[in-house]
Order: sequence, then C-alpha cells, then structure tokens
Amino acid sequence: MVLEGFPACINMDAKILILGSMPGRISLEEQRYYAHPRNQFWWIMSELLGAAMPEDYQARLGWLKSHGVGLWDVLRYCEREGSLDSSIKVDTEVANPLPELIHRLSKLERVIFNGKKAEQAFRRYCLSDLNDCDRQKLMCLPSTSPANAGISKERKLEAWSQAMAEYL
Repeated sequence: MVLEGFPACINMDAKILILGSMPGRISLEEQRYYAHPRNQFWWIMSELLGAAMPEDYQARLGWLKSHGVGLWDVLRYCEREGSLDSSIKVDTEVANPLPELIHRLSKLERVIFNGKKAEQAFRRYCLSDLNDCDRQKLMCLPSTSPANAGISKERKLEAWSQAMAEYL
C-alpha cells in the first residue's frame, strides 16, 4: 500500500527541525504527527519546553512552532505494511524536498532525526545536496516510537535534552 506523509509543520524562523521517517498507521489514520498513545514524542517535547502541552492537536503544532521547532518527515511516499520502519520497501521511497527547505531556513541550528530510519533515508536521498555548514547541523536521536522499547523514556529524554537544550 502506498502511503503519503503529511505537509511540513514549520515556520521560516525555526531553529530546530525534527524529521521522522514516515508516520505510523495510527498517525496516518488520525492525520496527526505522533498520534500513537505510547509514542513519547509529545511527552518529551512538553518536558523539554517546560510547559503543559495543549490537548488540541492544532494548538500543539502552533505551540511547537512558537518555540522554534518544526516537524516533517524525510519520506513523502513509500510502501509499507503496518507501522514499522523496517517494513518500508526501500525501492518505493520518495523523499520530501528537504535540502531546499534547509537552505531557506536562515535561523536553523539543528536538524534532528527521530530515529535511525529517518537518518538513513535522509543520507540516502538528501545529504549530497547539502553544504558542509548544513551537514554539521545533523543529529540522530533515539526514536520516540513505542517500537523502540529497548531504551527507557528517561534515557530518551536525556538524549533529546542534551541535543536541544542550547537551542530552546
């Protein structure tokens, strides 16, 4: 089944861009980033930003933008059964135009990959179009997905905190 990701959620003055691979099944069904109830993304953002996260999804997106954080996924299209990144058929992957976006974000200081699959896809499809300065902004962090159960939420929070603290 061919899946299509979401539009970018970002202001042009963003300091941080967080990139996933492709939304999971529940997120696609609900048309919301990180919709799975056990995904720790929204909890981590709330902890890092030191503020209560809005319940309303559109308000959440606005809340992230107001803190200089943007969201998107590396892949625009792919085929996958279920939600696991390991189930994505590599030969069906089509990337979003991330190098063009990154070049236009004049205040961007960090590009964070939410997991290894996002980083791998970015390196495969986008890295060659970035200059050295933009490449220095790249960082892979532990996936917030419930499939990444081998790392505790506290360890994930610590890693995300270290990567984002100086930019928030």
